[in-house]
Amino acid sequence: MKKIIYSPGEPAGIGPDLIIKLATSKSWEAFKIPIVTIGDPDLFLDRAKLLKKRVGIIEINNIQKAKKNKSGSIQLIKVSKCKSTSAGKILKSNAKYVLDNLNYAIKETIINKKTALVTGPLNKEALISIEKKFTGHTEYIQKITKSNDVLMMLASNKLKVALATTHIPLKKVATNITKNLIINKIKILNNDLKTKFNIKKPNIKILGLNPHAGENGKIGKEELDHIKPAVSELRRSKINVSMPISADTAFSQKILKETDAYLGMYHDQVLPVLKTLSFGNSINITLGVPIIRTSVDHGVALDIAGTNKSDVSSLSLAIKTAKKLI
Repeated sequence: MKKIIYSPGEPAGIGPDLIIKLATSKSWEAFKIPIVTIGDPDLFLDRAKLLKKRVGIIEINNIQKAKKNKSGSIQLIKVSKCKSTSAGKILKSNAKYVLDNLNYAIKETIINKKTALVTGPLNKEALISIEKKFTGHTEYIQKITKSNDVLMMLASNKLKVALATTHIPLKKVATNITKNLIINKIKILNNDLKTKFNIKKPNIKILGLNPHAGENGKIGKEELDHIKPAVSELRRSKINVSMPISADTAFSQKILKETDAYLGMYHDQVLPVLKTLSFGNSINITLGVPIIRTSVDHGVALDIAGTNKSDVSSLSLAIKTAKKLI
C-alpha cells in the first residue's frame, strides 16, 4: 500500500497546524492513503488546543503499521522530544528535534519504496546552529540520499520552474553557472518530466542569466561561454531545450502554453512568477534523488502559527502530487 510520511518542519511555525487542520477536515479520509506524521505528540496536542481543534493521536512505531486516515486522528511516530511546543517563536533548542525528524523521514522513505515524503517549512537559521552547512531541504536530501546531483522544481497547474542554483547569494550565481552544471540540471529535468510526469518529449525553456539573455555577449558572457554550448550538447542528445531566452518575455501566454518546464538560473528569477500566478496552489518537488519528495510552497509563517489563519491548500496539493508520483 502507498503511504505518505509527513515531516512538519519547524515546530514554532505552521507545519504542525496544517496537518491538524487537514486531519479535522472533510478531505482527510478522501486522500485514501495512510499519512504518518513524524513528531512529538505533545506538540500536536498543545497546538490543537490553540487552534481549538479536537484531534486524536494514534502512536505507531513502524511505517508498515499505518492504516488509512480516520477523520479527526493523526497517525504519529515519535522520534525525538520537542523542547518547546510554543508557537510563533524560533528556538535553537528545537533544532535537533527538527533534524532528527527529517533524518528519520528521509531514511524511511528510502527503505520503503511505496512511500513518499512530504515536508513542511523549515527555519534555516535555527538549523545552521547545529548543521553549519545546511542550506535547505533540497541539498540536505541530496546529502542523505548520496545523490550525485539534485534539482529543485516548483510546480502548479499553470507552470513548472526548476532552478540551476538555489539558496546562494546573488553575487555567487554567475561563477556557479557552468556548462556542466547546465547539462546535469537539464538532464535531470528532462528525465524526471518523462518518468514522474509521463511527458513523452518535454519542451524545456532555459533562461539566460543576463538581461536580454546577454544580447550576444554585449551584456555578459555567461550565455556564450556556458549556456549555449550546454544547450548544443543537450540537443545532440535529442533533448528538446531552447537556447537561452530573456526572462522578461519567457512567461508570455504563448510561450507558457508550449512549455512543459523552465530552468531558471537563480532563485528569484523564476519563483516570483510562479508565486504570483499560483501562491498557495503550488508545491516544491525534489528531482534527481531516489525518493519522492514534495513540499509546501511557503515558509514557516510565525505570525499566524497557532491561529486558524493558515491555508492548507499547498500541503493538500503536495500530498495529492506525492501520491500520484509514487
